[in-house]
Amino acid sequence: MNKSHDLPALGRMDLNLFRVFEVIYRERSLTRAAAVLHVSQSAVSHALARLRTHFGDPLFQREGRGVSPTALAMRLAPGILDSLARLQQSLGQLQDFDPEQAQRSFTLNLPEQLEPTILPPLLQQLRPYGPGIRLRTASVRWSELKLELAAGRVDMAIEIARPVDATLRQLQLLEESLCVVVPAEFEGELTAHRYLAAEHIAVASWRRGLSFEDLALARLGHSRQVVQRCQNYQAASLVVAQGSGCLLTMARQHAELINAPLGNRLMALPLPLPRMGLNLYWHEDAELDPANQWLRGQLLGLAQNSSNGVLAPSPV
Repeated sequence: MNKSHDLPALGRMDLNLFRVFEVIYRERSLTRAAAVLHVSQSAVSHALARLRTHFGDPLFQREGRGVSPTALAMRLAPGILDSLARLQQSLGQLQDFDPEQAQRSFTLNLPEQLEPTILPPLLQQLRPYGPGIRLRTASVRWSELKLELAAGRVDMAIEIARPVDATLRQLQLLEESLCVVVPAEFEGELTAHRYLAAEHIAVASWRRGLSFEDLALARLGHSRQVVQRCQNYQAASLVVAQGSGCLLTMARQHAELINAPLGNRLMALPLPLPRMGLNLYWHEDAELDPANQWLRGQLLGLAQNSSNGVLAPSPV
């Protein structure tokens, strides 16, 4: 073997450097690695310099705004990542979590429009465990969610089902059918042609990006005219009730919950759009964390006791 690649004895290495290697390898960025590790970028650079000295190799080279692994780093990575994962699993199995005695604050990422239907029943489910269990919600962009989960700033997330890489775990919580909310004075049949020709309200937490129904329509080769955007379905339903002439597409059970007092009518969606799946996501590092496992179990219990897509606390 080339002398520059003679690997150092394990006993002469700071094992914390392997964790730095892992995060840089996964994130492909020193800046993001620093955020995950809760240290400064200069600390990550210093650790990387020590790794380079140990291995006699650059390990990571600049590429665009990030870094890419060298051939040696690619050879080292599988063994290092597997060993760290096994160590994390071993440590996780030694821990206990007693929700009635614990003092633990969880952060659950939720799109703003889902909070009214998910947060109240979840808080009701957790209330018997006492004041030591606290829950706060956040609304982080999907593009930033992986980093927030890896850094531990978010414990888990409930989002519309979508593909993820191997560092995130996911489990389906619910599937909801869609309906169309129309004002009380709406007359006649809601055909596909009438639906596509109408003006629509879209609900999204962010200024850009398509809603679930717009993406589903695009897959069918259709598009619609969105003239109003709202951040939550309560506001959107009020706009429908005020005679805007706009249609609102949303999950049926949520629609039934908030539109009955407003006098709006619910009609069947005249196009074959799929049911909207809601998944639970968490980072692989939290897979065996007892506290994370417990909260996942509480959410799954809510989902299993749900009726047609509405979360309901487990019966006492």
